[in-house]
Amino acid sequence: MHVLHVVGARPNFMKAAPVIRALDERRHVRQSLVHTGQHYDANMSDVFFSQLDMPAPDVNLEVGSGSHARQTAEIMIRFEPALLERRPDIVLVYGDVNSTVAAALVCSKLLIPVGHVEAGLRSFDPTMPEEINRIVTDRLANLLFTPSQDGDENLQREGVEPEKIFRVGNVMIDSLIRLLPSALQCPKNGLPDRYALVTLHRPSNVDDPATLKSLLDSLLQISERLSIVFPVHPRTRQRISEFGINPARLHLLDPLPYVEFLALQRRAAVVITDSGGIQEETTYLGIPCLTLRGNTERPITVTAGTNTLIGSDTRKLESELAKILEGKAKSGTIPPLWDGHAGERIAEILCQLYLNPIDSGTRSTVVV
Repeated sequence: MHVLHVVGARPNFMKAAPVIRALDERRHVRQSLVHTGQHYDANMSDVFFSQLDMPAPDVNLEVGSGSHARQTAEIMIRFEPALLERRPDIVLVYGDVNSTVAAALVCSKLLIPVGHVEAGLRSFDPTMPEEINRIVTDRLANLLFTPSQDGDENLQREGVEPEKIFRVGNVMIDSLIRLLPSALQCPKNGLPDRYALVTLHRPSNVDDPATLKSLLDSLLQISERLSIVFPVHPRTRQRISEFGINPARLHLLDPLPYVEFLALQRRAAVVITDSGGIQEETTYLGIPCLTLRGNTERPITVTAGTNTLIGSDTRKLESELAKILEGKAKSGTIPPLWDGHAGERIAEILCQLYLNPIDSGTRSTVVV
């Protein structure tokens, strides 16, 4: 069995690593790794491969940045010959970035099966480019590996055949569990004992000067009571400079490798973010999370976890933060199957379907 993995951005690396590792332990499995180059600088890409102990990519398409249309098209153009050369039995795509949908489209035209890892997530917000990527990829995929029950329900509601859906748990939590001991060994490097960790990168929050200024003003007010540690995404740093905003009193950092960022999360009093994956990580870690979005494709982090949706309401941000500082943060639980073994479940399913096709109907043996 030849499995080809497609990755392009940091969240993809954290999701692919456990699957690659689990398949490495199986006999009669060959793997290839294609990096589209969607994230292309060392802090956003290379160091993640090292920390996650991932093999070097067999192919790097070196696509780089661009508009959604240009980037997606360029990935398709460059990925097709790599796929035709290797002709894998199945291609695994991860998450919801442009690399995900571009690879799925190429595979569907060439009649090569696609497995979508982290399938079924929905924000029900069509203005999010990631939502379009999720919907299209799920329609094209032959196997859909979901992290939680809501993913199953979304896919079934959209008419996906039940036999294509496999609830395996959250592969990103596999990486978190594996690397958490290393994160706990990271030095504090002069950071305050108590702080809020902030990440901002979504266009809805950083591309409009008034919105970004309002959020930063709110963070400056918060910093009078609680230190702010803010690893700044390149897009956000560029907007801060373009708009002439002075984020004084905020502890600004460059983007961090995964282990160092995980250490910041684990030690934070609260995380303020607009990231999807961080909502999941904080839920597992039991850290309060305030999400600067009006919706989430990961609702289980709100209903079961430690996440609270804030939207753009800065007064709600301040009031929810006050509750946390007063010791009244919402308690959460870890969702089922977020146990560090999702990658192993995916590997078992693939081996049953592609190495033992006669036994492929025995799904109950590999899915909890």
